[in-house]
Parts: sequence; structure tokens; C-alpha cells
Amino acid sequence: MSKNKAWKWMAASVLAAGLLVTGCSTGKEQAVASKPAGAEKQSAPKTLMIARQSDANNLDPHFISSINAASVVQHKVYEGLIRRTESMEFKPMLATEWKQKDDVTWEFKLRQDVKFHDGTPFTAEAVKATIGRVLDEKVGSPRATLFKMIKEVKVIDDYIVEFKLEYPYSPLLSILANHEGSIISPKAIEQYGKDLSKHPVGTGPFVFESWTPGQEIVLKKNENYWGQKVKVDKVVFKVVPEDTTRIAMVETGEAHIAEPLPVTEIDRVKNSAQIDLYRSEGLGTEFVGFNTKKKPFDDVRVRQAISYAIETDAIIQGVFNQVGTKANSAMSPKVLGYSGKLRGYAFDPNKAKALLGEAGYPNGFKTTIWTGDRKERINTAEVIQSQLKGIGIDVEVKVLEYGAYLDAEDNGETDMFISGWGNATGDGDYNQYNLFHSKSLGKGGNTTFYVNAEVDRLIEEGRREQDPEKRKGIYARALEIEVSQAPMVPIRNLENVAAVGKNVKGFWISPSGYMMINDITIE
Repeated sequence: MSKNKAWKWMAASVLAAGLLVTGCSTGKEQAVASKPAGAEKQSAPKTLMIARQSDANNLDPHFISSINAASVVQHKVYEGLIRRTESMEFKPMLATEWKQKDDVTWEFKLRQDVKFHDGTPFTAEAVKATIGRVLDEKVGSPRATLFKMIKEVKVIDDYIVEFKLEYPYSPLLSILANHEGSIISPKAIEQYGKDLSKHPVGTGPFVFESWTPGQEIVLKKNENYWGQKVKVDKVVFKVVPEDTTRIAMVETGEAHIAEPLPVTEIDRVKNSAQIDLYRSEGLGTEFVGFNTKKKPFDDVRVRQAISYAIETDAIIQGVFNQVGTKANSAMSPKVLGYSGKLRGYAFDPNKAKALLGEAGYPNGFKTTIWTGDRKERINTAEVIQSQLKGIGIDVEVKVLEYGAYLDAEDNGETDMFISGWGNATGDGDYNQYNLFHSKSLGKGGNTTFYVNAEVDRLIEEGRREQDPEKRKGIYARALEIEVSQAPMVPIRNLENVAAVGKNVKGFWISPSGYMMINDITIE
């Protein structure tokens, strides 16, 4: 997922209670500690309050397009056949074991003690119904492209299911471990159809209770959960757009977690007696995108010119306070397929002006840069507005509420835009197919509307190749083309940052960007 999307956007896991969260730490801050002894004895009702900047725009796994939305349901309401640990290893979840029988056949053995929140037993038929739904053209899921290679889901018996593929597909497990791989109640699929976003029904440790759009989403403890039960009775995802208000809520105890944490508030949190600063390395990147189907961004020379005119080091230092690291492509260093050999565009205003002249814009032009209402992204847009003025480009900054911004981005309404991609799976295919393949235009993730036949071919070759080292070489070639064609300007590799009350233990954020709350205790 994120593009903070993720979409746009990243697969997470549920660790056993008591585990110290250190695996993804940047080393700059200590992650939140393990649960205290005796925490399991708490008896008073506990409501976990999470203050978030923006509401989810969808809770249907087959339509979710942002990490913001996926984080509400992933490993909370919904679960997949497998999960990933904090170090991104695959572990059992609804499947107890699996094996690849040949290049195109995978077998999964399923848990036998699981029920959906509506009482429906979890069986192989639920897996078949879920995959069938995402691939159903009448449903129209933008995530269907991730499952197109599945030719058949074969029910062997109630607790053994077999996937037959059209062709070898190396990232299969990474997709099944991601939110798109969430298994949905067959009864809910039939009952709610496309309205499933308002009625999520999974097998997870939390049950969906209510959603008041623009205000809050409430989940409650699943008393009949098949695994280890959560330590809180409810969790409320409260929409609090104002950055300082979210932090103040944690300071006063009105909220337990504030996310995202603006980089401008890091020092405040560090100096607070009531709050811990949480930081961990993420899989995603942040970038400036060009709508390549619109003039003048259909001209590669214009895109290259702007790439030379944007000083990313200044943005990382001045806007992001050195949170995150400089990106050389749309793929971050922890993702399979990343290439450290890539060199982007050095800051060179003279070269930028020369390219604009070649493209027929010696005096620049007027355009608009779109962004959601997150403070750092607005600040980034304003810095870019100032930087591009130096080469004669007059930029208007257009700020939209986050959900409206995502819709505008998906629908191709933008010109330039500030965005990100969370890469929920840690696999290069999730980055490449979603962001750059011609079959992913718009809601599929390719919001630059970039089309390149050779890149398409390499992406398709990369997902079929079984050898990890050969896959890295394939993605390196695709990344080289993408950098030269410049459908986007990479800015930074993401870092997860949150403010957490000192009375909260067991919280962590997965490398994919999902908030993990199943092991939380409140002192």
C-alpha cells in the first residue's frame, strides 16, 4: 500500500505479547517496551483511544487504497492465510502450513478451530469465495490485478485448499500476507456485496462495531477469537485533523496514541513526561508525481527539468527534520529489488532551464501541485513551489482533505502531486506493478499514468522469475528506465513515527506502516 496508499502504500504480523519491539528501530529512539508483569489480570474495561489525522476512505480489503485505511482492519478485523513478522518472515495465520508443489501449484492447510465474526465457520470454501470475489469483474476491485495469475482455487477438503496459477508468481505469499489477502466471511460477501466496506466481517481479534465517517471507527474485543485474545475491550480510531491537538490528547490522557506524528512535534514529544516517541524504519517512499497524460508533463524533458530543479536534501532537512533517508527511486532499501547503484538527478538549475528551453518552455509555465492535508506534505509542496520559481515555473499549491485528494489522484485530476507508496509486502513486484505497470493506471496505484512497454515487460518477467538474485537484476533494469523517464521525483524513504502514552505497552508499527495493537496493555 502507502502510497500511504497502498497503498498505496505495506504486510504485518501479530507478535506474541511480551516481545520487545526493536527489530525495525532506527536506533535513534527506543521502541515501546514489553508488557508489564501481571497485565493479564486487569479487569476494568479498557478502551484504547488512537487519535489519527484522517479517516479511512474504505474498509473493504478489495478496495482499500491507503495504508491509513488498511491499518484499521489489517490483523485486527481481518486476517490472511499467513502473516509476516517484524523482520518480514512468513509465519502461519489462518493457514497452519503450506508448500509449493510445483511452479504453479500451492497447497495450504487451514486452521480447524476458527469462526468468522458472524458465526460462519472458516473453511476452504471461504478462501475460494474471497479470491473469487476479488477476481469478479462485476465487483470491479482495483486490487484484482494482484490476483489475476490465479487460475483456480481448488477445495481439496474443508481444511485443505490449492491454488493453481496461470504462470509462476514469486510474490504470491507476500500478497496473501498483505491486507488484499484478507479472508472475508462468505456470508458477508453474499449479504453485503459492494457495501462490505460498512460491514467488515473477518476472523480477527477485533470485531467491527461502528463507523461514523469523519469522526471515528470503533472496534470491540472478539470474545470468541481463536488465538490469543487482546488485552483491551475496545479501540477507537478518532479523527483529529489538528496536529497539536492530537499530541495534547496523549499528554492529557484523553488518547493513548497519536499518529501520524508531525516531524515538527518530535522535540515536544521527546521532552514530554507523559509521552514516548516511537520510531521505526518503513518500507515506503515519498515522491513528487507527474500526471504524464497531461501537458506539459507528457514531455520527458519537462519532467527531467523539474527533477534537476528540486533540491531533495533541503526538503529532507528543512521539512522532515532528517526523519527518513534520501530516496534514489520509488523503491526503498528494505524492499526486494532495490538497487543502490542508481543515481538520481543532482540539483542543477542551469540544466533544468536548458531542458525546459528544449521542450519549448524557455520562460517556464504555470501549473498546480496537489497534496493532501498533512502538514509535512503541504510544507513540501510550498518548498517545491519556491524551488521551481527559480526556473520560471509558477506553481499553485492545491490542498484537499485526504480522502478527496486520493480520489483526485486516482481519477487523474492532478497535475503535479505529493504522494507516497508504502509497499506493504516488501516485494519489488508490489512496488513496480502498482506504481508503473500500464494495467494499474489510476486506482490500481499508477497515478502518474506512466506507460512504457519495456517496463511492463520487465515487471512481468520479475514476477515470474523464481530466483531472487535474478529478480533483483530485472528490477534494477526497470528502475533505471523509470529514473531516466522521470514520471516521479523520489524524495525520501519513509520512517514510521508516532506519539505513545507512557502507560501504553506493546505498541509497534510494522515496516509496512500498519499500527500493531493486538499486544497492547494499558497501565
